[in-house]
Amino acid sequence: MLRLLILRSLLLAGLLLLAPAAQAARTILIFGDSLSAGYGIRQEASWPALLSRRLQEKKLDYNVVNASISGETSAGGRTRIAAALRKHSPQIVIVALGANDGLRGLPLAQLRENLSAIVTSAKDSKAQVLLVGQRIPPNYGAYASQFHASFGAVAEARKAALVDFLLAGVATTPQLFQADNLHPTAAAQPQLLDNVWQGLAPLLK
Repeated sequence: MLRLLILRSLLLAGLLLLAPAAQAARTILIFGDSLSAGYGIRQEASWPALLSRRLQEKKLDYNVVNASISGETSAGGRTRIAAALRKHSPQIVIVALGANDGLRGLPLAQLRENLSAIVTSAKDSKAQVLLVGQRIPPNYGAYASQFHASFGAVAEARKAALVDFLLAGVATTPQLFQADNLHPTAAAQPQLLDNVWQGLAPLLK
């Protein structure tokens, strides 16, 4: 009888130790700029907030952490990725940087180097990575097409998943932008989420 009670106690203790790990949500870290930070709109209307709700609806056990900062560049992201990885220990990192670099005409070699460093840091931490492509207006000439191609080149070289363009289905619709003609409205956010979801869904387990 005593042996049975001891075994039951050990089993219960084991279950209590396992419970927190079983219940702990995995983390998706969104690492972007104002396009992902919900600039100019209510935070609950931003695509990262919509992502959190979609995951809940689909009963997928993920916690979304939005570490996006308005005005962020790939160089800025490179300096803070290590701290973000240590703090949040994400299973998936969505890298949505580069738009500000392109608008400022950053040399593309620097853009690729910064994005590669961010992706490499995330993968070294055992996270899966989704790189989100960006585009800039065609009046930037040849730079515009080379800028967009840089995201695919980095994703291929670093074996990261890729979304071709965050603003696909939005960029050519003026009424989906705020007065600055740079930042999408709340009405555009579901489309941004759908664009990201195409690359994210295969990474979810």
